[in-house]
Amino acid sequence: QEQLVESGGGLVQPGGSLRLSCAASGSIFRINVMGWYRQAPGKQRELVAFITVGGSTTYADSVKGRFTISRDNTKNTVYLQMNSLKPEDTAVYYCNSIPSGPWGQGTQVTVSA
Repeated sequence: QEQLVESGGGLVQPGGSLRLSCAASGSIFRINVMGWYRQAPGKQRELVAFITVGGSTTYADSVKGRFTISRDNTKNTVYLQMNSLKPEDTAVYYCNSIPSGPWGQGTQVTVSA
């Protein structure tokens, strides 16, 4: 059964950092581009970063230079290091393959003073 489990979210002050993790089942992870998405209240879900099996990365302009996506192919895990966080980064963060399959529960990130 395909499964995605996100973790690492929390409450952080503006300018702070968080590291998100996503454990994926092997069937999702091995052959797929993996991405981090986010959905803020009242907004559509958006793709913020993705990484190929070979490690090439792409970022949305809104997070470029602040977020870093990485993956450990031996652990079927993808990470999102988030630095210099802003209040507008507040959202539920999800990982998924591209194209996306079934969604996990996500992890809440709140950036507030």
